[in-house]
Amino acid sequence: MSLNFPLLLVIAVAVCGALALFDLIFLAPRRRVAISNYHDQVGEPDAAVIEQLNKEPLLVEYGKSFFPVLAIVLVLRSFLVEPFQIPSGSMKPTLEVGDFILVNKFAYGIRLPVLDTKVIEVGDPQRGDVMVFRYPSDPNINYIKRVVGLAGDRIRYSSDKRLFINDQPVAQTLIGEEPGSLGNAMLYKEQLGDAEHLIRKEMSRYRVEPESEWVVPQGHYFMVGDNRDNSNDSRYWNDSSIPKDLLGMVPDKNIVGKAFAIWMSWPDPKMRNLPNFSRVGLIH
Repeated sequence: MSLNFPLLLVIAVAVCGALALFDLIFLAPRRRVAISNYHDQVGEPDAAVIEQLNKEPLLVEYGKSFFPVLAIVLVLRSFLVEPFQIPSGSMKPTLEVGDFILVNKFAYGIRLPVLDTKVIEVGDPQRGDVMVFRYPSDPNINYIKRVVGLAGDRIRYSSDKRLFINDQPVAQTLIGEEPGSLGNAMLYKEQLGDAEHLIRKEMSRYRVEPESEWVVPQGHYFMVGDNRDNSNDSRYWNDSSIPKDLLGMVPDKNIVGKAFAIWMSWPDPKMRNLPNFSRVGLIH
């Protein structure tokens, strides 16, 4: 079972807030009355007794202490910025395994936590954005890919690993080579909208049938990883429970936010080594 952290955070804030409110309305007035009665009964009040009479129940004390901290975390995480760690190499060379990234939660609209209902329109994903979203076949899993197709776009990925948008090839420039899992991988500079970024292809791999083509419906996006031959993305999703015309598409309701920065890298999954900050910077 996957942990629904946003739901747990909301519950924790609600419980701590309820304890603080209960103390404010019911318990604190009783403590003040008890202290007042004690003053009326003795000539010289004992400070230790007053302190004891004014002492909050332990549960209330913890609730009031944690409430502001948890509330701030909830607001920051739900409406401003949420941290993520990259678990796979599907976005290489842009993002490496172990990169810790920051995701802008309001770039594509303000959404209620847990419900994920958009309440304020801010902006829409643009071609070339690196976006975090909930996997359509299992919304409990977060994915990160690059926005390739917008509503109405016709996307084609050919057998020679060329990406076409509305019958126009996406501009690519060969940069060089690097070691790959099956021989050398080729690095290209690609231009998607205003975004110029690197992509990676292993030319010995052919996963896509010739002339694979999709049309992006309204309210959906077509997502592709920068590591073109090692990415589980819109080109390969297959779920019989999803209508054929929506297969491979990410609905707007599944958007989490726009990835915009790397703030730390810790590639060792067991964290036996120290993190490094050499990759800190904005995501392109």
